Amino acid sequence: MLSAKVCIMLAIAIYLIAMLAIGIYCSKKNKNVDDFYLGGRKLGPFVTAMSAEASDMSSWLLMGLPGVAYLTGVADAAWTAIGLAIGTYFNWLIIAKRIRIYSHVADNSITVPDFFSRRYRDDKNILMCIAAIVIIVFFIPYTASGFAACGKLFSSIFGMDYVLAMVISAVVIVGYTVTGGFLAASATDLVQSIFMTVAIIIILLFGVKVAGGWDTIITNAQALPGYLNMTETYDVVTGTAAPYSLLTIISVMAWGLGYCGMPHILLRFMAIEDREKLKLSRRVATTWVVVSMAIAVSIGIVGYAMTKAGAIPFLEGSTSETIIVRIADLLSQEGMLAAFIAGIILAGILAATMSTADSQLLAASSSVSHNLLRGFFKVNISEKTAITIARITVCVISVIAIFLARDPDSSVFGIVSFAWAGFGASFGPVVVFALFWKRSNKYGALAGMIAGGVMVFVWKYLVAPLGGAFGIYELLPAFVFGALVNIIVSLATPAPEKEIVEEFELVQKLYKQKA
Repeated sequence: MLSAKVCIMLAIAIYLIAMLAIGIYCSKKNKNVDDFYLGGRKLGPFVTAMSAEASDMSSWLLMGLPGVAYLTGVADAAWTAIGLAIGTYFNWLIIAKRIRIYSHVADNSITVPDFFSRRYRDDKNILMCIAAIVIIVFFIPYTASGFAACGKLFSSIFGMDYVLAMVISAVVIVGYTVTGGFLAASATDLVQSIFMTVAIIIILLFGVKVAGGWDTIITNAQALPGYLNMTETYDVVTGTAAPYSLLTIISVMAWGLGYCGMPHILLRFMAIEDREKLKLSRRVATTWVVVSMAIAVSIGIVGYAMTKAGAIPFLEGSTSETIIVRIADLLSQEGMLAAFIAGIILAGILAATMSTADSQLLAASSSVSHNLLRGFFKVNISEKTAITIARITVCVISVIAIFLARDPDSSVFGIVSFAWAGFGASFGPVVVFALFWKRSNKYGALAGMIAGGVMVFVWKYLVAPLGGAFGIYELLPAFVFGALVNIIVSLATPAPEKEIVEEFELVQKLYKQKA
């Protein structure tokens, strides 16, 4: 058993060292802030696709999603996955190329807050300031969810102290992020997406074998009321089926609305070198998302069958999110080679976490150093100093995230869903109207951004607890409210200046042209 643990640690160590090496290599390419935050807009189509989706999926793909399926069946997990798949496709189809063109035309914007202020000619940079604050507020808990996933991973496998495991993981993530910046994050995301794919495929195949085959898996799942039903869900407390209403389905599928407001994904769109190759990126990204989420949901169902077979103990509450970790631990007992493969699988979980955390840390650090200090407060600092401040910010945010994730019982899925709602409601409507509505103005954008973000908190903590029709995912009502406020305020305030309208029309012409 000791030798198996050594093999697992060796595989993970090789992976972590490789990520740091990529960061050091990419650091040589960072000549200015543009390079550090956007890679000089030099990403190829494949790297763009896999980097965007790896940074999107995060640890909830390998921990949160299978955990939900394991406990309650397919409905909640599957409708979430369907909403995300649809959102992924349309985000690439209607947002990607436009924001790549518009962010370049709008004074070469290199961050999302940059784009908002320059798109609407907000000379006082109030839009930039509020957007930066929104990023910091929601990315810190999002990053905390990633650190929590790392802590659960190592504490489950090696019996390590949860906080110590979390700190070690954070040090590696911070290490390659502060050295290599956006290029390092994107390059490592490509590698990490490969690890994630290998991990979930091996876990699924091994799990099916241990559980006794698909027939046994389906039979065990059918024995639970509502477990395989798309309009019902299994209630683990009462052991009965609970209805899954149309309203609940719509609210869960609203996860897809969040895509158009995710800063770390929008940055990938802004960074691609050849916008005409976004079609290839869209196909690669959508295919990978659909396949990976389908496998992740299946792993949850297979995991329950393995519990029935006595291979793994029943996992309650947030511990269900360690289902892949438990399966990998079981695999490691099959021999030295199997233990090394288990190490690769666990590295895949690390990859899922790291690929999101690095992107979030970069976006949050850019909000502080580039948008707040240089943009809003007009602090005159050199390019070198700006990068140094960005790196310090990454470290500070990581420390705060570690503090927030110190509770080992925290749910990865729950934290991610709240942060996702925050970005989707705050930025989503603003991005859509900025790209598609000529009449939108800075007043509407600012009011809509604040309204959407505030409504996420109001709905989750004040309205949703009322239950019934109010107990829906906060992203849906907050997104709609933010959009309505944006429209009303834009129409009630002066129309955009001629210069803004002409730039909007120029972008529409460029969109229809070949690069």
